[in-house]
Amino acid sequence: MSEIFSQLFDSRTRARLMKFFMLNDRHDFSVAEIVKKNKLTSQQVAGELTRMERMRMILPRLKKGKKYYRTNEEFIFYPELKSLVVKSNTLPECRSLGRIKGLGKIKLALISGVFLNYPKSQSDLLIIGDELSRAKLKHLLESLEAEVGKEINYSVMNSEEFKYRTDMLDKFIMDFLESPYEEIICKVSNLREIANRRHK
Repeated sequence: MSEIFSQLFDSRTRARLMKFFMLNDRHDFSVAEIVKKNKLTSQQVAGELTRMERMRMILPRLKKGKKYYRTNEEFIFYPELKSLVVKSNTLPECRSLGRIKGLGKIKLALISGVFLNYPKSQSDLLIIGDELSRAKLKHLLESLEAEVGKEINYSVMNSEEFKYRTDMLDKFIMDFLESPYEEIICKVSNLREIANRRHK
């Protein structure tokens, strides 16, 4: 048992793959999908998958002659690893969150959902800003998803749309602001007031 445990934490690639499998434990993935989603090379992935399969942390499956991998929920450290992975997704562990300010004129950036282990949230990331670079946003999301190990549900809107939707007590915005969240950037001085409007 101690040999398995010692092998779990001696590789950054393995840590990223471990996070990926723990947070997507109900899905099968081909090697190509694993490489793309984790922003790794085929060579990096191949060796780690072999080790993880040998430890029985993941299980291989054949579909139409093609090999897929799935998390082994019977793995001896499964519950503890899943708990550890969830905790590792909060600040300051996700370094890419710091790149949000470079997307454009950002007024507000809030995280919830996968970052705070709050599965009820409709969005993991809410960004309000103007003159946003779609290319930078795409790269940011790819990096975040690789760090987090899971697809990010995000919402982006400009300042005008945000004001309109808050004035209308938009359900999505109100629900988000009443749920657990953390501020990455906040240049909205009356954010708490906005969150309380529904109850007035």
